[in-house]
This record gives sequence, C-alpha cells and structure tokens, in this order.
Amino acid sequence: MTVAGDLSWPLAHAASRFGDAPAVAAGGRTLTYAELARRVGGVGAALGGLGERIGYLGANSLAHLEAWLAVPAFGRVLVDLNFRLSIDELAFMVQDAAVDVLVADAERRDVAQQLGVDVIGEDEWDALAAGTPVSPPGVEAAALAAISYTGGTTGRPMGVMLSHENLLANARHNLIATGHTANDVWLHFCPMFHVAGTANVFACTWAGGRQVVLPRFDPAAVLAAIERERATHAVFVPTMLAMLLDHPGFDAADLSSLRHIQYAASPIAPELQRRVLDAFDCDVAQFYGMTEAAPTVSHLTPQDHRDEERLGSMGAPVAGVQVQVRGPQGDALAPGEIGELWIRGPNVMLGYWNRPDATAEAIVDGWYRSGDIARADERGYLYMVDRAKDMIITGGENVYSIEVEAVLADHPAVREAAVFGVPHERWGEAVHAVVVLDGDADAEALIEHCRRRIAGFKVPRSVEIRNEALPKSGAGKVLKSELREPFWHGHDRRVS
Repeated sequence: MTVAGDLSWPLAHAASRFGDAPAVAAGGRTLTYAELARRVGGVGAALGGLGERIGYLGANSLAHLEAWLAVPAFGRVLVDLNFRLSIDELAFMVQDAAVDVLVADAERRDVAQQLGVDVIGEDEWDALAAGTPVSPPGVEAAALAAISYTGGTTGRPMGVMLSHENLLANARHNLIATGHTANDVWLHFCPMFHVAGTANVFACTWAGGRQVVLPRFDPAAVLAAIERERATHAVFVPTMLAMLLDHPGFDAADLSSLRHIQYAASPIAPELQRRVLDAFDCDVAQFYGMTEAAPTVSHLTPQDHRDEERLGSMGAPVAGVQVQVRGPQGDALAPGEIGELWIRGPNVMLGYWNRPDATAEAIVDGWYRSGDIARADERGYLYMVDRAKDMIITGGENVYSIEVEAVLADHPAVREAAVFGVPHERWGEAVHAVVVLDGDADAEALIEHCRRRIAGFKVPRSVEIRNEALPKSGAGKVLKSELREPFWHGHDRRVS
C-alpha cells in the first residue's frame, strides 16, 4: 500500500481520473495519462538493477519528465545535474552524491562517459519504459527523493536533500496559489535540472493538465508552441521574458490562449515588469523561493500586480509556508524592520547531503535560515533588501562569489579578488570581478583562466584591475558593499 506522502500519488491520481486524456507532448510524441503511468511503471520495474541514486544529464524531454515521476516513486533518489557545468564540476557532484548510474541524452553522452559511472542513453531509457510495468512500492513521506545541487558558500556546491513530503507539499502550495486544472496546458521550457523547471511538474500532473515539453528556451520555439498547443500556462525566468518581448515575431504571435504566466528564479527590473504587464493580456504572477524550499515561498498574485505599491515586493507567503523576518539573535522583528528571512513549512529540505555542519547552520529548530535580507509590511508582504553571502543570480543561474574568487585566487598573478553582481540589461545581474595583482596579467587572461575552470555563466563578464588593496573592515573583511555601490546607484534591485 502506498504510504502517505508518496510521490507516486500525483500520477496515480491522474491515471485513475484522466487516463484517456493527453498527459504530455514531447519530441513529437503524445502520451495519455494511462500510457504515461504504464511507462513509469516499466521504468520502475528496472530501477532495482540500476542502483540507489540515479543521475540525469540532459535537456528537457519525455525521459527527463519521466525520471522525475519514476525514480523517487520507486524508492530511488534522483540527482538531476546542470548540463551547463564543466566536467570538473559535474564530476564533483557525481562523486559527492555517489551516483550509481547516469542517464544522458545524446548530446551529453560523451560528457557523461567521462564522469566515472555507468551511463545509459535516452534510447535505453525508452526500452526500459516499454517493459512490463509494476506498481510503486510505497515510500515513507520523509524518505529522500532528490538531491539538487546548489552553489555552496564554501566554494563547493552542496546537495539539497528534498524528501517526498517536501516535493508534494510544494505541489500542493502551487496548486493552491495557481489553481491548476485538467483543462490547462502547461508549457515547460525552463531546464528541469532547476527547481524553476520542475516546480509545476507534480502539481500539473496531480491536476491532470496537459504538459508540453520543449528541450530548452528559444523565443521562436516558445511562441510557436503557444500557438500550436494552445498553451494556457508557462513559467519564465525574467531574462526569458525580455528575450521573448524583444523577439521580432512577438507582436505577430497569437498568444490568445495564455491565461496565466509566472516569473521566478532571478531579479526582475521594474521596466521589464511594466513591459510584461503591458504586453500580455493574461494573469501575471511572481514567485519567490529557493532550492532549499522545494522551491516556493511567496507569491505576488495577479491581483497584486495591479497594485503599484505591491509591485516592488516578492508577495506574501503561500498557504502552507511560514516566514519570519528575524534579527541577528534570532528574534522576530516588527513590520518594517530589516532582518534575515527564516522559513518554515513541510517544503523545507531535509538538509545538505554529506554536510552536517552546513545543515546545522541552515536549519534551526525546524526553521530554514535563507540568508536573504528583507523586511515585511503589516500584511506580510516581503520586500527584498539584499542577499547575504553575496550570491549573484544571472539569467536564472545562481553564482556564489566565493567560488569564483577561489578560482581567480588560484591564478599566480592575483593577490586578492572580490566578485559581485552588477546590473545587466538582459541577465538581471552579471558577474564582475575586482582584482589586485602581484604579477603580470590582464583582464582577458583572467577571464580565460576562469573559463577553463568553471561553467560559462560563472565566468566574470568584466574584470577591473586595481593597484591598491581592496577596502576592508576593521576585522579585515573585504567591503563588497563599498565596491558594489557605484554600479547599483540609481538601480532598483527587485528580486523574485
């Protein structure tokens, strides 16, 4: 019997109620919910021979969506990897999570085979799915379902451990906030290795909606898919919205089927926010969250978007999630006071994989310390002030400055370095570095040094070389706020 909180529930419910209805369209194939459940059961029958932790390296696809529905439901752990990372970064994650087998699409199979584990392709996955299906065994709510890597404050990525309960709670929260129905057509193009790309997979499945999967975001392909599939819902990173609005085919596209779009995962500029509201004749909503919250924390509703006062906020906590703004001693602050966001709810992660110290620091008495600095008004709406730990969000990707600083410091000519985000018209923020040299090097050499060591989105877009030491506090800490201020003066950092 399925145990309460099992991630097999959404698909089992949809197959029972909407078996003959179309479930997913991807790669030229369309499956009903009954067919999708049979394929997931076929994969489940084979998972016992593959190991405990199943990695995935690939673009969005039918197999990728099935991995999220099958691997946790049959008691295994999914480790979904960002294919944009370098081989060294991927190898670290594969080894850290002790991945037993890696599923890879055709484009990334060569990379996957360099990571030291057995690899199966999506064609082999398709053969597994065609096998004789079995029923899910039933999994405890607190069991580990997925390990999702996020940037680490120590310079190494940390695996966020998400349980069945975490992911189901998030699905419920999203169902309440968005109101998914069986009549909806959800267009997926945010990468499924990212929480923004999977946040609505379980919610939409549970509701019996039709899901259309695109391999990646491409403005022309998204516009064409909205017209062709009569899509009603979609989630965008703000960068994607800017690219879509700037696409020459936007004005001529038939977007009349859209009823609801969301943006999340990175900052949105006020100008872009206004352009979106002017351009789309449908509901517009904003979500704020993080991987550690699986990911949804707060929601700026379509109604809120018509209130100028609310537009600068991240919205209010969704039903099921509790948020407090707390001071340095952990005391709850009054409305208007600035402090750190603490988050509690069934969606909050189990902890960080193999990082007990980091887990103990992040989760205190059941509350997750987000590291985000904000204030709340009297009605509970949250307003971001800054980010602790100097995280940069560029085009929806998280970059931790300490990781980039460590790579720069490894260059023999670099004496010290500070990395932070600066405004960027398209990406929201761009990675910028200020370095003090103790040898010969120029900006291009330093950028090339980083490019060989880390993923492209983490590489500084600009490097400023100084002769004098970086400004520091009395305790010797680099004053990044002083370095950052000239770039952000006059800019409004709205964060989703």
